[in-house]
Amino acid sequence: MITLKLRIAMTATACVLAMPTTSHAQVNEERARRYFAEAAALCEADNGRLWGVSLCGPMIFADPVTKTIATSQPEPEAPRPPALGFANTALEWGGTRWATFVWPMVPADDNVARRRMLMHELFHRVQPQLGLMVLGEPNDHLDTLEGRYWLQLEWRALAAALASSGADREQAVRDALAFRMARRAIFPGAAARERADELREGLAQYTGTVLSTASRLEAVESAVAQLAEYAAGATFVRTFAYPSGAAYGLLLDVSSPGWTRRVGPGDDLGRLLEVASGIEPADDPHAAALAYGGPELRAAEERRDEERQAKLTELRRRFVDGPVLIVPRGRGAVLKTTGATPIPGEGTVFFEYRVTSDWGTLVSNGILVAADGETLRLSAPFEREGSELIGDGWTVSLAPGWTIRPGPRKGDFLVVEERRDPGVEPA
Repeated sequence: MITLKLRIAMTATACVLAMPTTSHAQVNEERARRYFAEAAALCEADNGRLWGVSLCGPMIFADPVTKTIATSQPEPEAPRPPALGFANTALEWGGTRWATFVWPMVPADDNVARRRMLMHELFHRVQPQLGLMVLGEPNDHLDTLEGRYWLQLEWRALAAALASSGADREQAVRDALAFRMARRAIFPGAAARERADELREGLAQYTGTVLSTASRLEAVESAVAQLAEYAAGATFVRTFAYPSGAAYGLLLDVSSPGWTRRVGPGDDLGRLLEVASGIEPADDPHAAALAYGGPELRAAEERRDEERQAKLTELRRRFVDGPVLIVPRGRGAVLKTTGATPIPGEGTVFFEYRVTSDWGTLVSNGILVAADGETLRLSAPFEREGSELIGDGWTVSLAPGWTIRPGPRKGDFLVVEERRDPGVEPA
């Protein structure tokens, strides 16, 4: 049974991973019904073979603007989760764990991409019971020259391994493992951070890739295409695990059949492949890079890094060194990750961001989500018109009972509750 509700949902409390790029519209009940049936057919065809459990389960499509939803089974009597429509994720509602989807992000015209998304999120629904929902810290090193260079070489070698067999595949795997090791040797702690993302998101993407295609050949073609697609992205910090997980998973299917029943939260996909295949990393990753366009890739990344350093200097001036308005981090933000830029040690700048919270509403085309996870920074100075604060590319509308006070540095300001004295004097 499908229910479609048009009533207003509560204020959202979860953050979105990517702002929808298509126009907002009410959830279409007829299309939602087809997608529910499509997902059910895919997970019934799997019948629990891949992970030992069925991926079939409750699903929700939700639009964050119109607040309309469609559910694959009757809507619970419990209050609607405020996070609905703000993220593709899994959440509890009425004592049941649901896979949820942002309606404008569901591909209507790309059947393969849509099916991959459906199965990706349905895997997230059961991931905790498999013990594979591993959390980790940001992989900001993948926005640096060396991080990007060695990751792209790894991806190129993985694509070659997927597309070949025999000695050629063995050599490509050897090279991919060497590039992976070279990158992690440069950045202390990178192995653990990358491993967490590859288990959390990579396994979901592998699942989506395998179950959304009709054969191994189609799955391999999809994985190779994903490696190229993600390599063209503006940043790899939040996306690298998707193509990496799909690629390593498909290679493990060959070297270690049934590996999905044995993988654990402490495993590393690259190490699993190395042990299962008996293939050790190449001795000289720099020499191996020549076969994958290494010199040309490095030159391109050096040019990009020059531009990145200039951009970071400007962003530091706006959000770190210069005066700022500090706002509590509201829940339920809708943001666009395209072009998101990490500032090492400070946080990440997003160029499309909006949120409604206890303190009011915010719309911005440039904001720093601070590394402390608790605050947002907007560039000052700004003008005040009643309850509205208007800055360079941003507007904050303060809710009743909230105001601004001088911040910890001269020129900084804080958004605070009027009845609460932050006890901070301006410098």
